Amino acid sequence: MTRAAPGWLGFRLARALRSEAGLARWSIPPAEALADLAGRSVALVGNARALAEGAAGAEIDAHDLVIRINRAPMPASRSHGRRTDWLALAVRMGAADLARLDPSLTLWMSHKRKRLPWAAVTRRFYLHWKDDIDSLWQRLGAQPTTGLMLIDLLARSKAARVDLYGFDFFASLSLTGSRTAERVPHDFAAERAFVERLLAEDARFTLNRPPASA
Repeated sequence: MTRAAPGWLGFRLARALRSEAGLARWSIPPAEALADLAGRSVALVGNARALAEGAAGAEIDAHDLVIRINRAPMPASRSHGRRTDWLALAVRMGAADLARLDPSLTLWMSHKRKRLPWAAVTRRFYLHWKDDIDSLWQRLGAQPTTGLMLIDLLARSKAARVDLYGFDFFASLSLTGSRTAERVPHDFAAERAFVERLLAEDARFTLNRPPASA
């Protein structure tokens, strides 16, 4: 899908002004995103380095919907699978990389609206509501990761089953960088506690622990 120049200019203005209403014009409604999840098995694939040591790829791809995060590293199909149905971003990504991954839905999860790339909104696109980001931020006492925002969204959906892969709360660092937990603005202990509570309360969720943290 392509957009005419006036659409591009309107997007640039809405982004510069951080206009939620303006940017929302390019987004599907939240109810539509939630409806896409109803009754489906979902694999949410995080970017923990330890996932590369396992062999969960075929299991991941067997789900109805595979969601990946940011750069969506897939060092091997054996460990990570091949499919990317949804791509959730909090980093800039160009048109070529989006075309390579070819998600059916691109989600912008970051509160930093000025980083939202035009290439994302020219596809089927979902803008995660700032109220949802702020609410989770307050509950954690720190900026939530993209992964945890997705987990929170999935918990509010009617997905039949949600399997989490590549989540060890930064114990093995990330495949997409070398920063340690002390150098990122997230509270991984709080996020681990959030997920552990969810696992205890919602039988739909399973945490597939990477080999290094098992």
